[in-house]
Amino acid sequence: MSTWWEMMSTALSSPLLQRSLLAALIVGFTAPVVGTYLVQRRLSLLGDGVGHVALTGVAMGWLVGAWTHAEPNDAYAVLGAVVAAVIGAILIDVVSARGRTSGDVALALLFYGGIAGGVVLIGVAGGTNANLMSYLFGSLATVSPSELLTTVVLSAVILVVGLGARTALFAVSQDEEFARSTGLPVRVLNLAIAVVAALTVTVAMRVVGLLLVSALMIVPVAIAQQLTSSFRRTMGLAMGLGALLCVGGLLITFTQQLSPGATIVVLAVTVYAGVAIVRTIVRPRRRRRGDPHPDVPDDVRLSE
Repeated sequence: MSTWWEMMSTALSSPLLQRSLLAALIVGFTAPVVGTYLVQRRLSLLGDGVGHVALTGVAMGWLVGAWTHAEPNDAYAVLGAVVAAVIGAILIDVVSARGRTSGDVALALLFYGGIAGGVVLIGVAGGTNANLMSYLFGSLATVSPSELLTTVVLSAVILVVGLGARTALFAVSQDEEFARSTGLPVRVLNLAIAVVAALTVTVAMRVVGLLLVSALMIVPVAIAQQLTSSFRRTMGLAMGLGALLCVGGLLITFTQQLSPGATIVVLAVTVYAGVAIVRTIVRPRRRRRGDPHPDVPDDVRLSE
């Protein structure tokens, strides 16, 4: 016990690991805010598609850094990821709304085109496979002060939009026709969700990587949905769970030679499975006590 505590104390005294821990805490707290809206809209894989497009943005930023001889070479990678992710998210929303191409085809195009373009451009810019892997699966151990500042600023924007406009965004996510009939600017609100989803992907890029970013947005929400019955409580619990899972996963990697991003996601999926098993055992007893229609699934939730 004393050895473990000494090891943790040594790790936490390092400024680099302190930045990593703070970044994980912020991202874990922020990502489920957008994930809650995506789950309501049945667009849980949107983060995946945007993440793939963001890789192309990372590569383009890298290319600009190489041309301008910036130090380090990936100085513009985050900026490129933000631009590409926002454009990709808006493109998905516009194409899906017009209905000329189905949503799943649009997502597939972004999946394959985004990741292929990113891999090719990083190679052109002189990047290595190690550089590529750090963006695909996260690299918390290399979070710089400027990247931490970027994470704080973008997270603040996400929280302001996601929490400040919660009632309107909930209405659009639940029923667009009803929201339109009440006079809400549905198109603008849909674009707002797409943009904050893109910013979330960029923020979480360093924590879990572009290939696993969707898990950090969705899995805490999926866990919370099993324990709560309203939108507001689901979002609040998911934010707390996201922060705990990110910090817990990162602390595990302080003492074990494991990938931080993958460890966080595995921990989240394990918690989801555990909650699902316990809920399956407990739920029939509750139904016998208070549910007058135990055979009707409780799949409709309208309360915020």
